Amino acid sequence: MKYLEDIGKYFMMLGQVFKKPQRARVFYEALFKEIEELGLKSLGIIMFISFFIGGVIALQTALNLESPFIPNSLIGFAAKRSIILEFAPTFCSIILAGKVGSYITSSIGTMRVTEQIDALEVMGINSLSHLVLPKVLSTVFFYPFLIALAMVLGIFGGWIAGVLSGLFTGQEYIEGLQQEFDPYLIRYAMIKTLVFAFLIATVPSYHGYYVKGGSIAVGKASTQAVVWTTVLIVISNYFLTQMLLT
Repeated sequence: MKYLEDIGKYFMMLGQVFKKPQRARVFYEALFKEIEELGLKSLGIIMFISFFIGGVIALQTALNLESPFIPNSLIGFAAKRSIILEFAPTFCSIILAGKVGSYITSSIGTMRVTEQIDALEVMGINSLSHLVLPKVLSTVFFYPFLIALAMVLGIFGGWIAGVLSGLFTGQEYIEGLQQEFDPYLIRYAMIKTLVFAFLIATVPSYHGYYVKGGSIAVGKASTQAVVWTTVLIVISNYFLTQMLLT
């Protein structure tokens, strides 16, 4: 019953989040602040992980294709598919769920336990729209750029790994990248990214907004938010793949 209650409260929260903000100037200031906090400050970790994981994917593919009858161009093809379909949208979103989710929960939870949210409500401000809507919009609009960057850097990292290791040539890798390119795979990855970005913004916000207790409760809520966001990303990934690729 607790899970049903949480689901109901979550959707009721979303109904309040998407009401019209109180003042446009304050809303836009909050939006640009969240883009910096949730998006720009995540660039470094995404770039670092994308580059090296792309190299690992290419190296592992090359090491498992030892048959002389299989062309080395297949390495680039397999790396491209792996990075675009799963690594960039799903793996990077799970990383962002850990980094961004804990920040969102702790920031909103701290406002709750210090009664700042109660003060907003007393002043007649829709606290959910004021606090959560800028986070939702910043993640939904900015994270597709992060994931596109992750795709590019992951593929580039695979090319660098091949050139440095000598397991395959750069030309063979590029030939594999050019084989059977399907633009729909990019759209599929972007659709997944939008869904994941929405979960990354709203699930931690829910845990932070309804936290009860003191600082220890905020810490527990941050952990729960990251866990549940990751679980929902994995579950939604399965259903989205089932609906969009089959």
